[in-house]
Amino acid sequence: MPIRSYNPTTPGRRGASVVNTSHLTEKRPEKKLIVQLGRKGGRNNQGKITVRHQGGGSKRFYRMVDFLQNRFDTPATVRALEYDPNRSAHIALIEYPDGEKRYILLPHGLSVGDVVVSSASKVDIRNGNRMPLEYIPTGLFVHNLELQPGAGGKLVRAAGQLATLMTIEGDYAQIKMPSGEIRHLPKHAAASIGQLSNIDHSNIRLGKAGRMRWMGIRPTVRGKAMNPVDHPHGGGEGNQPIGLKHPKTPWGKPALGVRTRRDKPSDRLILKRRKA
Repeated sequence: MPIRSYNPTTPGRRGASVVNTSHLTEKRPEKKLIVQLGRKGGRNNQGKITVRHQGGGSKRFYRMVDFLQNRFDTPATVRALEYDPNRSAHIALIEYPDGEKRYILLPHGLSVGDVVVSSASKVDIRNGNRMPLEYIPTGLFVHNLELQPGAGGKLVRAAGQLATLMTIEGDYAQIKMPSGEIRHLPKHAAASIGQLSNIDHSNIRLGKAGRMRWMGIRPTVRGKAMNPVDHPHGGGEGNQPIGLKHPKTPWGKPALGVRTRRDKPSDRLILKRRKA
């Protein structure tokens, strides 16, 4: 999936790039697997903005992706590779022998016509196959990992991401996460084999502000460009430093690099922090 660049025919085209999606199937999304997706513009049930910089954007349908894949030992054929506007990775439409269709996250290298299998025991080590961690050879790349067996995949679901199965010890598997964190997961928790698709997603350049607006992201103003009444970084004549030992949020709390994770029961499962 190489990146496609544009000639600088307009200021917005200069430097802009997109991921080449010529390998994706040209079709409408599966009608039975989509639901309408409402928009809240970052507002809560009182109409107050609780998340800034959200609003507008193109309309979307939500694709109901099967993160659990609990139809065991039934081979499913990949019928289409599709774009999903709600996530950075691409998705695959699979069909079971009885005609049931589901969406799954698309691993890198999977093609139309390939067969994928999900199982509660050992199956072939192939891209897209899913099984408990205890049956996966160490050193393999995995994605869509469960935190608890049978709860569905929660970890490593973004474009190009992969985790590495390092070893199995007792009831737990050691996983190296994309962030560099090494943690324990139950060995009975399931994972899918392979690296996720759309590897070049992080390398695209939007080229203009309008593409952010199409994505539903509104402008973000720097704190140091504000007045003192609006932000702790505000004030000063011309371009001035923020004048603080540590950067602050608009509400005066420490920002940028300050650790905010409090004591959690799952801390005991983390063997190495991502910033250790």
